[in-house]
Amino acid sequence: MQCTTKEIGRRELERVGLGDKLDSYPAELSGGQQQRASIARALAMEPEIMLFDEPTSALDPESVGGVLRVMRDLVKEGMTMVIVSHEMAFIKAVAHDVIFMVDGQISEEGSAQQIFDRPHNPRTREFVQGLSEHFADAEEP
Repeated sequence: MQCTTKEIGRRELERVGLGDKLDSYPAELSGGQQQRASIARALAMEPEIMLFDEPTSALDPESVGGVLRVMRDLVKEGMTMVIVSHEMAFIKAVAHDVIFMVDGQISEEGSAQQIFDRPHNPRTREFVQGLSEHFADAEEP
């Protein structure tokens, strides 16, 4: 039995935590909800690969968490994703492979562990060290 468009929409909205928003208009949703609805719309097409280009830009911290939770769930489900992001802690936690770019050029590529723990390129090493310092500063009271 084939699902109707509305059934597919409901399924995918539930998948991203918006099952109660099936009849809502975009203007009635927060930025994070709109982003998750966009993800649901893309998932309805049953893609083999999802492309995310700065999926959390311009979102408030609470909304960022909701979008990243959806993406983390997709990782657990085995979805192949290409993610362009400045959310380095998230990328380090979920990525298999990372490409680090500087001025539009590939500076280094490898496993997430290699890029974040043992970068070869001096520019990558400088960036990762800066991240470590940033996270250390953020943890101080």
